[in-house]
Amino acid sequence: MTDERLKAIPLKSLQAFEAVGRCGGVTAAALDLSVSPGAISQQIRKIESFLGISLLERSGRTVELTAWGRLYHQEISKGFEQFALAQQLLEKARNETALVLSALSSVVNKWIGRRIFDWQALHPDVPVRIIGRDREPRIGFDDVDFRVSYGSDVLQHEHYTELFRDWVVPACSPALMQDRAHAARDLFEQPLLHVEWERHFTPYPSWADFAAKAGVSFDASTPGLSFTLSSSAIDAAVNKRGVVLAQMSMISDELEAQTLVIPVDMRIALRESYFLAWDRAALQKPHGREFRDWLVAISRQQAVASAPKSIL
Repeated sequence: MTDERLKAIPLKSLQAFEAVGRCGGVTAAALDLSVSPGAISQQIRKIESFLGISLLERSGRTVELTAWGRLYHQEISKGFEQFALAQQLLEKARNETALVLSALSSVVNKWIGRRIFDWQALHPDVPVRIIGRDREPRIGFDDVDFRVSYGSDVLQHEHYTELFRDWVVPACSPALMQDRAHAARDLFEQPLLHVEWERHFTPYPSWADFAAKAGVSFDASTPGLSFTLSSSAIDAAVNKRGVVLAQMSMISDELEAQTLVIPVDMRIALRESYFLAWDRAALQKPHGREFRDWLVAISRQQAVASAPKSIL
């Protein structure tokens, strides 16, 4: 086979074939690459046409690599392993000077993603990458320097400190409840937005908890929209969809812009605190220790802002 003919094999086709061998089938490869099984099959046929051999043995809905296919896949895989290694090396090089902060998605969207501009104003030449994901990273293995965790999830990390305990409070659009004095029972005449975190977290304060604290009767079977992300429930409240029990740390900008108001200032503490974990090596990076101290400092400020004034 000439070099010219080899160059004509599309990389997309090679990617599809590599995924079939690695995943064990066309359907699994399609899921891995987020394409249709038909698209995978079409790419495989292109390679077979170029090579003039059969790479897959088809039996009903199942496929297996032929002897030629296994040999070819063994060599093709080496190239894709090199691609993955090159990406890892690039990511590592990018992160050598950047400070990489991982946090829960809602924390990124509504808290640290907003506060980070204060850090940037103080240190405009220090690159920072923020990663929003709910799964805990493997600090020391993943490319993460710092992690904002909630509750006992932080125990899987070696180095950490408590940041703050947040509080939730009823919040809604001013268009939903006009600017006047309201009683707690008035809230239950409005559509209620619920936050239901993933099961491995301790439960988020519920409207039933709020009703019990306020001494108001509440039918737990009352229908309403539920969200697994606090930030999504807050966005719904801003869009006049109902009243939400919102975390104080996540609505300060909305309160200042008056896209949200607090009709009844009765707060309930989250059951656990937020924590900051870090890789010891991150403290050796330029400004790494200073960045950690800044995160702790703004968290102390947030603790005061979130808590009811009566307990301060």
